[in-house]
Amino acid sequence: MTESPVVKRTARAVLLDGDDLILIKRTRPGVAPYWVTPGGGVEESDATVVDALHREVDEELGAKITDVVPCFVDTVEHVADSDCGISGVKVQHFFVCRLESMDPSLRHGPEVDAPRGTYEIVRVPFSRVGIAAVHLVPLSLRHYLDGNIEGVRAMHAPDLG
Repeated sequence: MTESPVVKRTARAVLLDGDDLILIKRTRPGVAPYWVTPGGGVEESDATVVDALHREVDEELGAKITDVVPCFVDTVEHVADSDCGISGVKVQHFFVCRLESMDPSLRHGPEVDAPRGTYEIVRVPFSRVGIAAVHLVPLSLRHYLDGNIEGVRAMHAPDLG
């Protein structure tokens, strides 16, 4: 089996605030609503994937985060440039983190300046029932969280080190 080149990387926050998970409800013309974790593409100006995570959370939510812990990686096929035929995989890095502060009036970036549809900040209970109540994508994350609620919470245990 051959390895595919990584043509895109993203950083996404499994963002906890108390007993809530903060998500973005995406509504686009002609597409059923779906929910995503805050985050987005790693840019050349980002020194690290975690730097990209902080930048994306700031842009999309006007938020600051703490206690950033890697928790899940999702790899999917991706076409980076259909005109040139550049294809490979997109690697999505998911991090469990806590909300330190959020002011939606400070949102900025492409999602705010030139939105394709709406980006609504929502809170759902961080529980199996809460996650099942929304169409969370990617499906692999939904399955991971469903099977690991307790483990994800344990990533912020004081004795973890």
